[in-house]
Amino acid sequence: MSLDQETVTEALRQLIDPNTGKDFITGRSIRNLVVEGGSVRFDVELGYPAKSQHEPIRALLADALARLPGVTSVEARVSSKVVAHAVQQGVKLLPGVRNIIAVASGKGGVGKSTTAVNLALALAAEGARVGILDADIYGPSQPQMLGIGDQRPVSDDGKTMIPLEAYGLQAMSIGFLIEQDTPMVWRGPMATQALNQLLKDTAWHDLDYLVIDMPPGTGDIQLTLSQSVPVTGAVIVTTPQDIALLDARKGVKMFEKVGVPILGVVENMSIHICSKCGHEEHIFGQGGGEKMCADFDTPFLGALPLDIQIRSEADSGAPTVVADPDGRIAALYKQIARKVAVRIAEKAKDMTHKFPNIVVKNS
Repeated sequence: MSLDQETVTEALRQLIDPNTGKDFITGRSIRNLVVEGGSVRFDVELGYPAKSQHEPIRALLADALARLPGVTSVEARVSSKVVAHAVQQGVKLLPGVRNIIAVASGKGGVGKSTTAVNLALALAAEGARVGILDADIYGPSQPQMLGIGDQRPVSDDGKTMIPLEAYGLQAMSIGFLIEQDTPMVWRGPMATQALNQLLKDTAWHDLDYLVIDMPPGTGDIQLTLSQSVPVTGAVIVTTPQDIALLDARKGVKMFEKVGVPILGVVENMSIHICSKCGHEEHIFGQGGGEKMCADFDTPFLGALPLDIQIRSEADSGAPTVVADPDGRIAALYKQIARKVAVRIAEKAKDMTHKFPNIVVKNS
């Protein structure tokens, strides 16, 4: 039997991308397919960052095609390309930023900031260009978590600030502009204005994702951000306990009301494993995050343990994804990051830049 493109395409249709659950043809990942005699060459372009997955995916495809009758060689090249995706209607994209991910919680104390910084670092570890904005004006924590709390941003043009950098992330926070012990005794409108300036007066450079560590709750700042910032999607962080889930539900409802898609829910502090004996215990309850996802028809992105390693590494200025990049917990963060990126990749692409501005002038 002679080998042709149709045979190869049909074989690729049977192979499932482990990250999206779709076959590579339906997912439109295959590019530049060439079949010459027994030689097969093609590119695989993933719409999400997954550097750790490139070689397994290449091997999956190459091994499967090599078993086809008539195939003598297979050359597959895997890469990722992140594009801008649609945001709320009537809100323009931010210059230098393709996608914005809001990481939110209904209440404080659920580990939202730690999850946000590790999510950002995990996306960067998978090959994306990532920034993080600390939107908690009253309690900024990202400067300490990133180990750059003593640094100050500079401005080249007197109008915009250059974001600081740590572990490959571009970062901005009110914590870089004030002394560590200085309280922000501001009313809501002042805090909202300051946050808008931090976001829009920062010279973000060519970011695939900007992760916004939102303040806890569903108040004035959260509502203003949700309505005026081009958010691609939101990640809700909760713990399994009923009190946290009650507030997390309010967060989901808030984003739904302003037209921001929920990318999924992360259940933090899901289980405690004793460092001495290995005993596992659900201190804050069990299955609450998954039940909430079922109620709202929202993806469950994953569960993170209550582990002293996560706390100590964040406090020391080297979050888990960079402190122990090959460890079990870092792998969980990377898995969650890939799920978030896949959810974004499946959204409609932003097409506003495709259409020119039409200006009507009187002649």
